[in-house]
Amino acid sequence: MPETPDLEIADPATGTHAGNAATVPALDTRFFGHPRGLSTLFFTEMWERFSFYGMRAILLLFMTAAVTEGGLGWSAAKAGPIYGLYASMVYLTALPGGWIADRLIGQRRSVLIGGILIALGHVSLTFHLLPAFFLGLFLIVAGTGLLKPNISTMVGGLYGPEDARRDAGFSVFYMGINLGAFVAPLVCGFLGQSVQFRGFLQSHGFNPLNSWHWGFGAAAVGMTLGLIQYVLGGRHLARTGLAPATPPETRARDLRNFGIGAAVIAVLAIVLWLLPVPVTTVMRYLLPLLPVAYFAYLFSQPWTPEERKHLWAIVAFFLFAALFWSAFEQAGSTLNLFAQRFTRTSIFGFQFPPSWLQAVNSAFVWMFAPVFAWLWIALGRRRLEPSSPAKFSYGLFFAGAGFLVVAFAALAAGPQGRVSPLWLVTVYLLHTFGELCLSPVGLSTMTKLAPGRVVSQMMGIWFLADSLGNFIGGQVASVFEKFPLPWIFGSVAGVCMVFTLVAVALIRPVKRLMGEVH
Repeated sequence: MPETPDLEIADPATGTHAGNAATVPALDTRFFGHPRGLSTLFFTEMWERFSFYGMRAILLLFMTAAVTEGGLGWSAAKAGPIYGLYASMVYLTALPGGWIADRLIGQRRSVLIGGILIALGHVSLTFHLLPAFFLGLFLIVAGTGLLKPNISTMVGGLYGPEDARRDAGFSVFYMGINLGAFVAPLVCGFLGQSVQFRGFLQSHGFNPLNSWHWGFGAAAVGMTLGLIQYVLGGRHLARTGLAPATPPETRARDLRNFGIGAAVIAVLAIVLWLLPVPVTTVMRYLLPLLPVAYFAYLFSQPWTPEERKHLWAIVAFFLFAALFWSAFEQAGSTLNLFAQRFTRTSIFGFQFPPSWLQAVNSAFVWMFAPVFAWLWIALGRRRLEPSSPAKFSYGLFFAGAGFLVVAFAALAAGPQGRVSPLWLVTVYLLHTFGELCLSPVGLSTMTKLAPGRVVSQMMGIWFLADSLGNFIGGQVASVFEKFPLPWIFGSVAGVCMVFTLVAVALIRPVKRLMGEVH
């Protein structure tokens, strides 16, 4: 998901922002009118997203490719849930990653350590060994959990509280995210899948079946380049993102809590590994219980009547967001498999890898994000801008419309045929419209609704919605080979459309729950 940057959240313990901007020169304009440190964070995030989306573009295709083609030879029923669990955990680990930065080592060290773990994870994927494959996924999950929630917080730390350049700075940062996400499938997909590169390997004495691992290696190179420029550019970050200055007793308590948490997670991981059923099967029931348990805990706390209303509005936004991401994030699973098996991947005689279609969403984000920003402003001036609940319903509608298109594409392809890539281009166009309706407003609205003492936790709720959506999308991919594709895609479209109607029906009730928040 080429995504919008996270908002800077105040530390609930101190009420201050991580990476106090007071030490940053107020008029630092060395990077296109912005602080020079923005360039360091821009390129770090660009290369991290390059590594993430490059690997994601070929991950499921590698797992389902036949052994004779260099893949793992797994069925979609086995590979889909593993892919979904991996994508889910990438977002779920952002919760402890943010806590570790806030309480122990600061954003700057978290980003560095996270980047190192990500690079090592991609290096591990370059080895054609199953233990190295799972180790690589684990390292990428852990590293992304440290890097992702903290680097955008550092962007906010570059600006003073009243600096008018802050929103524009996040927009520049957002461009880096989508630049990396656009280029990555083109590079990693070419190395991993293209007949041209396989021919090059064979002509130079290399095993062409190992091309997948060259694609994973490109992701490792990208993250390494990001780390190098992050370290070299660290001097431009001033004191942004340094470890918090906490009293010794507080630090000792936090270290103790970290140790307990790490031990609990290790024990759970061992138990899950030793169970006679697959981990993905256990998580199918466990992961949906996390938000239920969390919201039950949240509502058990004492709140004012207004705060309790806001929490109910957050529940509604969470459910709609999880449903949207469960459809949208199938770009790397079911839609990727459809591109591989049922789409003509050639233009004017040039054969391109199916994974190249993963770059389309990012290209559309670049094209249409300014258009949507202008549209909301123009409608706002006329007092016609849709409310946040309405924008969520638009997002669900476009997600459903995209799957309706691919359902017709599956009908046109039949059991053995192939269709034009323009079908998937249209799907990604509609999904981009949905993303631009829902994603930018989502975290902002949830943090504005959150009671003051749990604002930071609302960022976790947003990541949890994305995590749950990714896992559900992986479960859908598991039935790719079991049921007719028009039925699968049509079912996803139907669910999205039904909940679009539910979201529309709840616009006014949710607005009442929101009160004065818009």
